[in-house]
Amino acid sequence: MVVAGDDALAHRLAAELRGVYGERVTLVVPPAQHGVRPPVVGRTRATALFDRVSAAVNRASGNGNGGGAGAGSGEAGGARTDEAPGSELVLEAAELTESVLAYAGVERAAALALVYDDDETNIRAALTARRLNPRIRLVLRLYNRRLGQHIEALLDQASALANAAAAADSVLTAGADAGAASGPDASRAGGSAEAFDASTTVLSDADTAAPALAATAVAGTSKVVQTDGLMLRAVERPPPGPGEVADPGLCTLALLSATTNDPAGADGSESSGAQGPQLLPDERAVAAATGRGTVVLENVSYSGPELSSGRGVVPWFGSVLSRRLRWSFAGLVACVVGLAVASVLVTKEPPLQATYLTLLDLFAINDPAIGQPLGRQILQLCSGVVGLLLLPVLLAAVLEALGTFRSGSALRKPPRGLSGHVVLLGVGKIGTRVLARLRELRIPVVCVEADPEARGLALARRLRVPVVLGDVTQEGVLEAAKIHRAHALLALTSADTMNLEAVLYARTVRPDLRVVLRLYDDDFATAVYRTLRAAHPDALTRSRSVSHLAAPAFAGAMMGRQILGAIPVERRVLLFAAVDVGGHPQLEGRTVGEAFRAGAWRVLALDTAPPGERRAAPASASRGPGLVWDLPSTYVLRAEDRVVLAATRRGLAELLGRRPRQRAGA
Repeated sequence: MVVAGDDALAHRLAAELRGVYGERVTLVVPPAQHGVRPPVVGRTRATALFDRVSAAVNRASGNGNGGGAGAGSGEAGGARTDEAPGSELVLEAAELTESVLAYAGVERAAALALVYDDDETNIRAALTARRLNPRIRLVLRLYNRRLGQHIEALLDQASALANAAAAADSVLTAGADAGAASGPDASRAGGSAEAFDASTTVLSDADTAAPALAATAVAGTSKVVQTDGLMLRAVERPPPGPGEVADPGLCTLALLSATTNDPAGADGSESSGAQGPQLLPDERAVAAATGRGTVVLENVSYSGPELSSGRGVVPWFGSVLSRRLRWSFAGLVACVVGLAVASVLVTKEPPLQATYLTLLDLFAINDPAIGQPLGRQILQLCSGVVGLLLLPVLLAAVLEALGTFRSGSALRKPPRGLSGHVVLLGVGKIGTRVLARLRELRIPVVCVEADPEARGLALARRLRVPVVLGDVTQEGVLEAAKIHRAHALLALTSADTMNLEAVLYARTVRPDLRVVLRLYDDDFATAVYRTLRAAHPDALTRSRSVSHLAAPAFAGAMMGRQILGAIPVERRVLLFAAVDVGGHPQLEGRTVGEAFRAGAWRVLALDTAPPGERRAAPASASRGPGLVWDLPSTYVLRAEDRVVLAATRRGLAELLGRRPRQRAGA
């Protein structure tokens, strides 16, 4: 496996492939002075440092991926034979050129992940890699969704043409040597190209992490997986009281830590031990776990197209005129109605005629009521006074409407009476996706951004989301965002210290405020999490790493399986994937109950679509006849079946690992 990137996702993805799947990984990163410090994933700092030193020693001694003129050639492939499963080779390159890709062994690699922060860099490298190795599996990180669809189709088409040409050449070569190979041998030679999965998968770390971040900020306990129309929603439920029975939902996905404020002393991570969170427990473990919260699959639905938010007259009127002006118009209307009723009572005119005369008096276009009863004259004078009040209100409405239209492209300010909203710090790549997700859920949001050229400001302007421009560390910025009346704070800037400072200050204003931090360093995140939970036990605190949420999806795509999504369970991750039963002895020929392995994987649903109608993307199972949930435990899984399952990272690695299949085909 080859991973190339310039930020935390590349390091975490390499660690995921090496530590969870046991793959041999070549990591291509910028030089140390231009790169980022790799995160520590499941290891101590000393072990991480030792691994990097070992990689440097291997490069210096000529071990690893060849060197000199032999790099990237067929002879260099033998240099990889000494690498043990789970090893990592780190290469430093300022630019990902064709020579660097060849030196990294792309021509012999099974998969290549391009996770640079720049879309253009990833696209250029993908085109080069596809030319060097048409059979390589490509995983690209692209922020532009529409461009990603076109690039994916283009690269898949190029791979199909190249592999078809290679298969044709192989068949011709086998046929020319009639005495050297029999019919079956020639068939195997011609079909060798099909044994490689040269698919192209385009993913976005922002799209992968946004649902979890938004759900945590909104409900604190909700976890949503949504992809290609399929939506899975899980929810944390507190421990049942005495005599109560917990609702299991569709199934129990996890048991939370034994303690609430300080889960097992390790914040619910994989090192929490027996008292930490348990993913995919069996019925016996669920029954024995008294006093522990659960994460259950609550409901499954299919999200259709977004409802059109057509504006009527009243919403348009409210967006143009201010609240004071609307109240002024309401008062004038009430005065006109009152004058019309009084005219009916005094003059005994029909209601329609009395209203007409009142409006004529209001606009000063009626004849003076000379010779009329005293009551009629008084009403005419009152109507004239109301008409005088109407003139400045109409002028103010015109001026305000012109100002609204002129400032339609400007950023809105938070309204005075706003409350119960989510304060979003940072509208970069991640913040923009989270903002869009929150608005889809009809959640009021106030954004805080220091960069006036941030990419998310255009979306905020289009959605008419209030924005406060300013450095969050400056006094008065969070107050302008109405933090004292907010429901939650999402700190998603790229600076850990800025996120921490904003959260600490917000907690001084609102000790019970729900906060979600985006922190890069795992050790730093753990320390912050523990301290905030201890200092504010009654407030919800969550620390989330975008790379931690996105890395399993990228790793699954490199293994040839697209992960439907991931949900955080405290500081662990539970994955959802669609898997073909054929070729997996752990599933094929077994019942649903027998295929379930506690702590590893669990079958959730069966795809009833015919095999020929299934698209490459696993999420397409939501199309056609649909998915069958609540499968009986006695249902026998067949080779042609396709199932949706929940799995831990290591469970999915064991189920979908490619090394056993390689040994079987060797």
